Amino acid sequence: MSKKEQWSSKIGFILAAAGSAIGLGAIWKFPYMAGTNGGGVFFLLFILFTVIIGAPILLAEFFIGRRTQKDAVSAFKELVPHSAWPLVGILGVGSAFIILSFYSVVGGWILSYIFRNLTGQLFIEGKTDYNALFDQIISNPTEVLIAQGLFMLMAIFVVRGGIQKGIERASVVLMPALFLLFIALVIRSLTLDGAMEGVKFLLQPDWSLLTGKTALLALGQAFFALSIGVSIMITYASYLGKEQDMPRSAFSVAGLNILISLLAGLVIFPAVFALGFEPDAGPGLVFVVLPAVFNEMAFGNIFFFIFLLLLLFATLTSAFSILEIVVAAFTKGDPNKRKKFTWIAGILIFITGIPSALSFGVLSDVTIFNKSIFDFADYITANIGMPIGALFISIFVGYRMKRNDVYEEITRGSSMSPKLFGIWYFCVKYVAPVAIILIFLQSFGLF
Repeated sequence: MSKKEQWSSKIGFILAAAGSAIGLGAIWKFPYMAGTNGGGVFFLLFILFTVIIGAPILLAEFFIGRRTQKDAVSAFKELVPHSAWPLVGILGVGSAFIILSFYSVVGGWILSYIFRNLTGQLFIEGKTDYNALFDQIISNPTEVLIAQGLFMLMAIFVVRGGIQKGIERASVVLMPALFLLFIALVIRSLTLDGAMEGVKFLLQPDWSLLTGKTALLALGQAFFALSIGVSIMITYASYLGKEQDMPRSAFSVAGLNILISLLAGLVIFPAVFALGFEPDAGPGLVFVVLPAVFNEMAFGNIFFFIFLLLLLFATLTSAFSILEIVVAAFTKGDPNKRKKFTWIAGILIFITGIPSALSFGVLSDVTIFNKSIFDFADYITANIGMPIGALFISIFVGYRMKRNDVYEEITRGSSMSPKLFGIWYFCVKYVAPVAIILIFLQSFGLF
């Protein structure tokens, strides 16, 4: 078997892991989730869950991956052979498969908007009905499937190149570009008259809107945005060298994720409020409200094109990580199998995503528990699969692994103090599982 690949640098790993976290979760999903769930109170819960639950579980996944240097399923098999624990890895791979199947659909929508922007079809004189335009795009079976296919081809092309030459090389270019584009858009949005109302909406909590459902959705957002609970970070960490500072990397990724979510809110909500739109547009916020917002600005077509590029970059870097966990499960660390299985996995994910792609058009009458196929896939992964996966990972590291073994691996290559390790270990062992269970019970009216 060929030598297992590794990240070539510390910054390469951090940017790739941050790229996994900073995707649709931060830029597409966070704004509309915050917009429909109270703004400031949702954002505060999101930060709280990211710090006390998300980041600790992220580091727990890092521990499992680097300890074994194996994919998600094989890692559990090595640590606890002849047990049911590998099912956690299987759950993660399965959830990742489903996530990318509908994630690629949204990636296709972005490509459709970029094409329309470049060809002058998006911004025209007079008022454009962007709600009708969005409906037209997502209900057109030919367009959504072609766009979804193109997006998957882009992800396949990078992942087939491997860790260093594919994922890391792309992330090192795309992530800095993403930050620069964001800064430009935030400055433009905050200079609009009336922008401060949007800032208040995002940063000033209304405690009357605090409910169990809001807490569950904020928890799901923290997991979705950090790519935890589906063992993606177990796979990424399996390519880590032993000299890497895992605690610093984990909290860098969590911090960058909070920062990007904040920047996304500061791009969208000040502009929405300044120009008299409503923040509770739901999943269509980015595709319906934002074009109308930018259409009201000078050089709005240019600024919206920048935003679409930013969204595409972030979506692709997340798609790389999701596809990688599936490919790694197939190849078992053998790079000679990568190209073949990247194509196989990518094609299978595309086929699986077809019902989600068509769920706003020819399959719009098909519902599962009163949800469209797309919404159902999103809900079961973000609000059920990911929290359950995170729960089992926290229980595994906190109760199944020996504390000394965990301490040895976590602090290797790190200056993490015993006291800080103790705080992290307490969060993984007690805070995370209790919080996840309580929020589940509350959301189902059982607590």
